[in-house]
Amino acid sequence: MHTPEATPLGEFTLTSSAFAQGGAIPRTYACDGQDISPPLEWSGAPDGTKTLALVMTDPDAGEFVHWVFFNVDATASGGIPTGFSDSPDGPTQGKNSFGKAGYGGPCPPSGTHHYLFRLLALDTSLELTGAPSASQVLGAADGHILGEAKLTATYRKGG
Repeated sequence: MHTPEATPLGEFTLTSSAFAQGGAIPRTYACDGQDISPPLEWSGAPDGTKTLALVMTDPDAGEFVHWVFFNVDATASGGIPTGFSDSPDGPTQGKNSFGKAGYGGPCPPSGTHHYLFRLLALDTSLELTGAPSASQVLGAADGHILGEAKLTATYRKGG
């Protein structure tokens, strides 16, 4: 387990208690495990932040989208628990590249892939309906991003 380190005042950060920055994502959160969304914690959202949006991609697979959520109230607690994607209290979620709304864990066909979690601090709520794509969420967020926090991890199937 990873314990988040103290961060400089005013720095917008994204961490997970399940894995370290640059570390391996545990199988629990992958397609060959329980395929549940990992816990995420954030701090230091910029002043004026009203909502948060997250896009998780695999840049080694042509920006394959694993998870999209948006309109998370920035005044809510600074994180989400394991399995939040499947929770009735879960965030408004977009469509991943698996064709479903919600979380789809790492599932590389071979080798080790990298996974990028991008958390955006927005000055507004996004006026989107249904299960929008990552590009629709990012397009709607354009011009409203006050800050961005990133977390990168790896996964190797069967690892």
